Amino acid sequence: MSNSPRKRMEPRLSHTEAGLDREASDVDSQSQGNGSVLDEVLPCEGHEETRSTGSVIMEYVNACIVAVVLAAFIMTFVARSFVVQGSSMEPTLYNGERLLVNRFIYRFREPQRGDIIVFRYPQDPRQMFIKRVIGVPGDELMISGGMVYVNGTGLNEPYIAEPSTREYGPALVPTKRVFVLGDNRNNSQDSTDDSVGMVPFGSIQGKAFVVYWPVDRIRTLKNPTCLEAIGTPKSGMAAAPGMP
Repeated sequence: MSNSPRKRMEPRLSHTEAGLDREASDVDSQSQGNGSVLDEVLPCEGHEETRSTGSVIMEYVNACIVAVVLAAFIMTFVARSFVVQGSSMEPTLYNGERLLVNRFIYRFREPQRGDIIVFRYPQDPRQMFIKRVIGVPGDELMISGGMVYVNGTGLNEPYIAEPSTREYGPALVPTKRVFVLGDNRNNSQDSTDDSVGMVPFGSIQGKAFVVYWPVDRIRTLKNPTCLEAIGTPKSGMAAAPGMP
């Protein structure tokens, strides 16, 4: 049974593109392309290379076009840069931190428990949320007495801010959906909230894998070992309310 929606500060993400920050209701993008370096070619002795101003301008224009195409390709298929806004992923992610999201990874595999994902908010797809995957298709989820249970196993979660005060489930994660929670359990709008629910694969934008700003907090984002050791789903599980 899901809790009713509540107003909270969410870690929405704004993207940085061409040096400008724009809010994209959880997320937007910035990418940089590296140009190739050719072997240096020197003119023959006694001859000076002369180029018109027009040819120099055309070289710059062509270089800019190539850079834009490369940046568009990277931002669309490879990685995007996001700025965290809000506190629902503390202490893992803090307000104002910039991170990179891998948009390519889920072309080769499905989301896994422990992944930190960016997804579109179902009530307003223009907004992006960032949460941690706790349950994958077929998993049974329950929250009771401050403990999160996945397939009957209680999680030891050193990465959360505090134990949850909510009660939830038991509920089954449907096919092609994931159950997500914020690491700041009591200040997070996540799958325990009717406005979010189980997140469809099609809404997922990618997996966060590194924080690159501020410089003194650069780090990679790894999946907790407690989620990697969860067993397979049990039979006869109850279906999540409102889910197919």
